[in-house]
Amino acid sequence: MLPCQHPPPPPPVFILLEYFLLCLLCLLCRCCLHAEPGDGVQTWARFSRAPSPEAAGFLYDTFPDGFLWAVGSAAYQTEGGWRQHGKGASIWDTFTHRPAPSLPPFLPHPATGDVAGDSYNHIFRDTEGLRQLGVTHYRFSISWARVLPNGGGVGAGPPNLEGLRYYRRLLERLRELRVEPVVTLYHWDLPQRLQDIYGGWANRTVVDLFRDYAELCFRQFGGQVKYWITIDNPYVVAWHGYSTGRLAPGVRGNKRLGYQVAHNLLLAHAQVWHLYNTSFRSTQGGQVSIALSSHWISPRKMTEHDLKECQKSLDFVLGWFAKPIFIDGDYPQSMKENLSSLLPNFTESEKNFIKGTADFFALSFGPTLSFQLLDPHMKFRQLESPSLRQFLLWRMAGLFQVPPRRDDAKYMYYLKKFIMETLKAIKYDGVEVIGYTVWSLMDGFEWHRGYSIRRGLFYIDFLSHDKKLLPKSSALFYQKLIERNGFPSLPENLPIEGTFPCGFAWGVVDNYIQVDTTPSQFNDPNVYVWDIHQSKKLIRVDGVVTSKRKPHCVDFAAIRLQISLLREIHITHFYFSLKWSQILPLGNQSQVNETILHYYRCFVSELVRVNITPIVALWQPTTEHQGLPFLLAKHGGWENPLIINSFEEYARLCFKELGQYVKFWITMNEPHIQNLTYNAGHNLLKAHAQVWHLYDQNFRRSQKGKISIALQADWIEPACPFSQKDKEVAERVLEFDIGWLAEPIFGTGDYPHVMREWLNQRNNFLLPYFTKSEKKLIQGSFDFLALSHYTTILVDWEKEDPVKYNDYLEVQEMTDSTWLNSPSRVAVVPWGLRKMLNWFKSKYGDIPVYIIANGIDDDPLRTQDKLRTYYIQNYVNEALKAHTLDGVRLCGYFVYSFNDRTAPKFGLYHYAANQFEPKPSMNHYRKIIDNNGFPGPETQRRFCPEEFILCNECSFFQTRKSLLAFIAFLLLAFIATLSLIFYYSRRS
Repeated sequence: MLPCQHPPPPPPVFILLEYFLLCLLCLLCRCCLHAEPGDGVQTWARFSRAPSPEAAGFLYDTFPDGFLWAVGSAAYQTEGGWRQHGKGASIWDTFTHRPAPSLPPFLPHPATGDVAGDSYNHIFRDTEGLRQLGVTHYRFSISWARVLPNGGGVGAGPPNLEGLRYYRRLLERLRELRVEPVVTLYHWDLPQRLQDIYGGWANRTVVDLFRDYAELCFRQFGGQVKYWITIDNPYVVAWHGYSTGRLAPGVRGNKRLGYQVAHNLLLAHAQVWHLYNTSFRSTQGGQVSIALSSHWISPRKMTEHDLKECQKSLDFVLGWFAKPIFIDGDYPQSMKENLSSLLPNFTESEKNFIKGTADFFALSFGPTLSFQLLDPHMKFRQLESPSLRQFLLWRMAGLFQVPPRRDDAKYMYYLKKFIMETLKAIKYDGVEVIGYTVWSLMDGFEWHRGYSIRRGLFYIDFLSHDKKLLPKSSALFYQKLIERNGFPSLPENLPIEGTFPCGFAWGVVDNYIQVDTTPSQFNDPNVYVWDIHQSKKLIRVDGVVTSKRKPHCVDFAAIRLQISLLREIHITHFYFSLKWSQILPLGNQSQVNETILHYYRCFVSELVRVNITPIVALWQPTTEHQGLPFLLAKHGGWENPLIINSFEEYARLCFKELGQYVKFWITMNEPHIQNLTYNAGHNLLKAHAQVWHLYDQNFRRSQKGKISIALQADWIEPACPFSQKDKEVAERVLEFDIGWLAEPIFGTGDYPHVMREWLNQRNNFLLPYFTKSEKKLIQGSFDFLALSHYTTILVDWEKEDPVKYNDYLEVQEMTDSTWLNSPSRVAVVPWGLRKMLNWFKSKYGDIPVYIIANGIDDDPLRTQDKLRTYYIQNYVNEALKAHTLDGVRLCGYFVYSFNDRTAPKFGLYHYAANQFEPKPSMNHYRKIIDNNGFPGPETQRRFCPEEFILCNECSFFQTRKSLLAFIAFLLLAFIATLSLIFYYSRRS
């Protein structure tokens, strides 16, 4: 093995990648091969550290000018015409035609490539697909048995002229389209006669026959082909064709036979390379290599032992073929040490003959090595990983595979992920990749899986006569990608500069404030004696008490601490929820917890005193009794219509006791629609409306406040932007998740039509109906729109993963692996907030909107708090875009959450050992607040006069009367003393 050197000039690397879903990607790079056991250490060490959010997130950039975009196919998978025009049988014809009982268990049912995509009869159709995609290169393979039906050799007969004519026509059509061919000589379909007579690749005679076949191809097609691949994936051919028998020719031999076949494949490749180099290169000017396969492996622990095991795993798969060809003509040392006599030996002349027989490096890469064909023992108990970028940084490249159906969203996102990783390898790591090829052009026969899966960019109905190519979503995605040469940064992706309007509400939210009603020492009527001689403690004197004074808000130390922390953030508003079950333990006013009520009154009055506006929710669902008083929960909770009047009675008490300080009320905070029955949601809406009208009629004039409901509103994005069905699914989910409660209040006064129609179609008539008076009561029962938003969810209409499939709405939840994710796997998608705000505006018009909660969890062990800082920065900027560019009437933004004590991992303050410590994200948010957004050099500065809330009840003088009286007394005594001193000094 040889460390990376830089010979002038370095050979190009033609890289073919293969993901377990078989999306064949061809990457061409200029680099040298890292192969020393220690060479992977730096890569493994670098990626063992968590990247910054910026590096881990989506990279908006383009590939280098002249980047090559391509697609590929293989003869047996797509050509069909297995007996047409003199074609001979191949080992795959025989393998798939065996009677079902003799088939290995890997084939669930007999399936053949007899017809497949019928490419043999549809050259124009296939090349039209290439033209639609706009690719620059097309990789395909020549069927050995089509051009030499018997494989060649003595008595094999002449070449098949019809077969040769087919490939000439294909190459001519590619020339017309200016698409460069990349031709594979052997993609697993050995002529059956060579298997019958010689035992296939186990016999060295086939090595010489392969050379003769290659010479025929070079003479017939070499003038139009500049890139040749001798053999595709020799690991699969040797190991699963002749050792495990999983693939054709299905020989279940021993390990020794597998290694012998690999030995012969290396010699066959070298013979063909030397043939081209000596006889054809000077006239045809092409290049020849072999397409190798590999995976990527990560150590379980960063120990020397695990790192060596990882290197050994790569040696046994990639190094098995790469080291003899690219390094020194011999097998990796780790293989020779572990396999002993099982591994054949090269003579010195053979080593020199094999060494350097490649003009570029072509690699099949994937976590399951060509559709789950990596033997488990070759992982050496380490962790297989799909990280293409790490592999590219290791100076490699590769090949993947994609998809079924026309709306193949899942596979489109796999494709997106690996192309993104390639782009990052170019931009961040300096790897010189010059091209990328997707496999496969069209659906075809998928080897041991038959037709049970589809991996083409184009869909084919195999039962149809004409077998038209129909582009899938992945084809449309790839087409747009080629047009743009990557992911250029569009205007909507760029951050903007600007500020929010004066009076914009900057806040934080806490589910529930810390309630500690323990009386302070100054409110304790007992008398104590200090034992300074023995115990050194205060001892209460029994039977002696002082007169008990009236409690004051300053007695609550917990309030002082929370207020001081809030002031530190520079917020203008603070949002929290009351606990209904604590204020009214029995659910009615027969028992009112005056202590808790007094605490809340003190808290909101202290907020107002320091000029922080409280926003208070009356009810928030919790796991314990749904956040309801026990008796109400016991009698059905929101299922029971009697709870409506109970909620109104509770709200009346809160308005009466706290309304002089609270100017923003939320009736209900984020009702969990997943846990709501339709009947419960019906009662909840009526309860909200009754409380809104209660405030409007009885309290608004005197208290001058506002009231609404807060809904959770995560954005739902169609997985396939080209799919009308996915768009319909996304709209359906939005209506069920948000419109269910929003439409009656902010819209028509009734449930969404989409919701009612969907349920009726499925004979579900459980959604209640509102009376005319109820519609009138509910419609318009808001003063503003309060929404909480955390993430964006992708949805697809076809079932892929039963775990994430909603049978009720017939929707499949998906993920985009290019998105950033929090430790709890919540996606960070800032643009989703802007789309959500615009959706509300388009449906409900120009109403005031408050983003009442927006936040993400982060790893508490990461002191830098980078993800939350990134999250706040970008989500606030998207909110600014919605306000400035889209005209959304945005009035406020609140970060979730205040501290880790009440919302672990979400807080702006870290909590430990009764201490609160500000995180870097708090300081970052404070800076945004101080700037009122993101002012730039050209941003016109607004002068915003500081607003103070006038409150006679909570002014400094009102809340500190006792203290002021005492100070006044001291001042009067001081003046009297000075007067007496002055008087007597004059007399004397």
